Amino acid sequence: MTYVIGETCIDVKDKSCVEVCPVDCIIGADEDRMLFIDPEECIDCGACVDPCPVDAIYAEEDLPPEWAEYTAINKEYFADREEARAKVAVKVAIPVDPA
Repeated sequence: MTYVIGETCIDVKDKSCVEVCPVDCIIGADEDRMLFIDPEECIDCGACVDPCPVDAIYAEEDLPPEWAEYTAINKEYFADREEARAKVAVKVAIPVDPA
């Protein structure tokens, strides 16, 4: 099992999750529209889940079905960043309730 960042991170990129990750496996370059978790480096601790203000991070098996493709997108980012970026580029950001 690994953790996955889903659709609500698009165009938000709050880095609260990065700050608490004990193995620095959450990455996102300035040109990326979202952050990504390296499934090879993630130690499945879940420290990143609660700090995420947009509820974008899930354990892989708990990922909402409509976000299933984000498991592959997160993994692909670490093998072929341009391909992963292309898949995210066509996504429309979900409005976030600033509550």
